[in-house]
Amino acid sequence: MDSFEWNKIIGAVLGSLIFIFVIKTIGENIYEAEKPAKPGYVVEGVVEEGAGPAVAEKPEEMPDWGTVLPAADVAAGKTVAGRCLQCHTLNKGEPNKIGPNIYAVVDEPRGEGRNGFSFSSAMKAKAGTWTYDELFKFLKSPGAYINGTKMSFAGLRNAQDRINVIAFLRSNADTPAPIPAPAPKKAEAPAADAKPADAKAAPGAKAPAAAEKPAAPAPMIKK
Repeated sequence: MDSFEWNKIIGAVLGSLIFIFVIKTIGENIYEAEKPAKPGYVVEGVVEEGAGPAVAEKPEEMPDWGTVLPAADVAAGKTVAGRCLQCHTLNKGEPNKIGPNIYAVVDEPRGEGRNGFSFSSAMKAKAGTWTYDELFKFLKSPGAYINGTKMSFAGLRNAQDRINVIAFLRSNADTPAPIPAPAPKKAEAPAADAKPADAKAAPGAKAPAAAEKPAAPAPMIKK
């Protein structure tokens, strides 16, 4: 094949590429996609480009475990905990998966042991114990509560789901962790319409009658 044939082939290829580029440019200008005002869905934990700084969430009030655990739905918690089976095992003696076996996890040391599982440095640094409060905060958003954890689970935003899961995890042990006593009830605030004893009388009300002065004694007449 001589150079003339090669020149024709190269010219044809370049011409095709230029044609495709021109068509693509024209098509983008004619059918330019309009950016939606709002995203179709929101991914938790992802900040929209150009948005202002994220507003810190108000700290969540911890449940009264002495009250909510006895009333929790353990069966519903077991169902929700089924999502954990992708990464964890739940039964005693089962091997670790991507995550550790979490049998009898309540009140266990965090980031230690668990059948020889290798925890992340973030989890080890957090240390402490898996108390009810700690599990409640962690299960809401693992990555937000322990920055750097290997756990990629998005979390459970619903508080009742977390309570039910924790009730199940507590029951999933040879000796379930104790349930604390219910918190004492707060004293009721005095009624707003109660009036102090020395309150001023309402307008138009009659003032109490003043005590009458004793009559002056009659003058004595000398005889």
